Amino acid sequence: MSLSTDDVKKVARLARLAMTEQEMHTAHAQLHNIFELIAEMQAVDTSGIEPMAHAQELGQRLREDVVTEGNQRELFQSVAPQVERGLYLVPQVIE
Repeated sequence: MSLSTDDVKKVARLARLAMTEQEMHTAHAQLHNIFELIAEMQAVDTSGIEPMAHAQELGQRLREDVVTEGNQRELFQSVAPQVERGLYLVPQVIE
């Protein structure tokens, strides 16, 4: 893709960026390099290659699904300001 300095000026104006001429030329060179890299990457034949979610084939370590902590509901509700039938009572905040 060909990019002109006028294109850079237009993008800078749309992005509300105040840029000097030197900054404009620097941005033009950087964007040109980025577009060259994109073109180079698009030129690679990727047919027959499956998409991947990660660069390495990693798996999650799985552990047994077991209860590691006992039920402490009574303990937690014993310090609550108001409890009724196993539920925490809170003040109404929306009418």
